[in-house]
Amino acid sequence: MVISTDRLKFLVPSTKNFIIFINIVSHTSVAIGDTIAAIKVPVIEVHISNIDAREEFRKLSHVSAKCKGTISGLGLKGYALAVEYFLK
Repeated sequence: MVISTDRLKFLVPSTKNFIIFINIVSHTSVAIGDTIAAIKVPVIEVHISNIDAREEFRKLSHVSAKCKGTISGLGLKGYALAVEYFLK
């Protein structure tokens, strides 16, 4: 599902926590990073692959610094870890 930044701002206030699979736009989307910075809900960024082991341009994330945390390179287990974090 593609969520615009306006839709993200609308969805987030109705939840306590937010897990985001930012995939290919973390290194290109300043708007999503700005949106995450503007909301008051903790966000965990999850990457299935290890972005630090990929191409140099993918290592810059406009999102990570605005998130509560980032999980990278653990495959689908990253989602389970993000959920586990929020459940504690």
